[in-house]
Amino acid sequence: MQVDEPVLLPRLSRVAVCGGTHGNELSGVYLVREMLKTEKRKVDGEPASVLMVLSNPRAMQQCSRYVDTDLNRCFTHATLNGPVSEEAPYEIFRARELNALLGPKGSRAAVDLICDLHNTTANMGLSFIAYSDCDWICLHIFRYLQKQMPDTPMRFIHFDVSTKESYSLDSIGKHGFAMEIGPQPHGCVKSNIYTAMKEGVQHMQDWIRCFNSGCVFDGGPVDVFTMVKNVDYPRDGETRSITAAIHPRLQDRDFCLLHPGEPLFQAFSGETIKYKGNEPLYAFFINECAYYEKGIALSLARKKRVTVPSIRVQTDEEERASEQSFASEEEE
Repeated sequence: MQVDEPVLLPRLSRVAVCGGTHGNELSGVYLVREMLKTEKRKVDGEPASVLMVLSNPRAMQQCSRYVDTDLNRCFTHATLNGPVSEEAPYEIFRARELNALLGPKGSRAAVDLICDLHNTTANMGLSFIAYSDCDWICLHIFRYLQKQMPDTPMRFIHFDVSTKESYSLDSIGKHGFAMEIGPQPHGCVKSNIYTAMKEGVQHMQDWIRCFNSGCVFDGGPVDVFTMVKNVDYPRDGETRSITAAIHPRLQDRDFCLLHPGEPLFQAFSGETIKYKGNEPLYAFFINECAYYEKGIALSLARKKRVTVPSIRVQTDEEERASEQSFASEEEE
């Protein structure tokens, strides 16, 4: 049987782990603080430079999601590069500082990988959220975590958004994903959720060390949930106040397959409101606390199976050849 040659990918020399992008999502805040305490204790032969970043210090100080506007929506190409006034929200300025530190976004100078740490009040287990369903680095890290943490429910979520329109902090890096873990109420920390995040980050760092040292990682399948749409709560036509809550049969069942005709909301007056979609879709971010202001009761996704190829790091010689080829293409 013919064995496919592994895909060759550049070394991950600069990696950033970010917490506190939302200042009240405390697992990432406390984990990055803990990592900063021990950053001088380097592992012998550590091949990757790991930069720990507390993304939104003012929001962290207030234990709020943000100060003026959601920082994790401030990283589009237009927001990072457009004109800005002195009266602009604090997070607009902070996004530009982070882009200067970790980017610039879309450039060869950008860090190789960003892992941005988040919590959700939804019952989502440990989820990766990424803008590509063919970023073999992110998908292989996800596969590795699945193997190392078999008792932790894990899913890979794909937001099908262009690079220019990608809006979150992790989009600055050449590779990037959000590690979203829940359920955890905002403004507090639960030891089991913190521990799962800590283990996930440690396993990610182990994978990076192994990848950079030349290990070949075999390919295989990954189930990817591609976001299709968001669903708002039913609302009063005049006041725009919500008139229903997530139905009890759906609450806490993130990544269940929601079929047309199944209960979706329970109105405050008592009646059941059913899902009227044209196809079954997978529900996630069900009743996320932070999304009330965004008009999102839940998100819906299609699931597909992606075949991930084997990969290994490029040798120095292969990397030089790749750079020369890239330079020649730029000259043309």
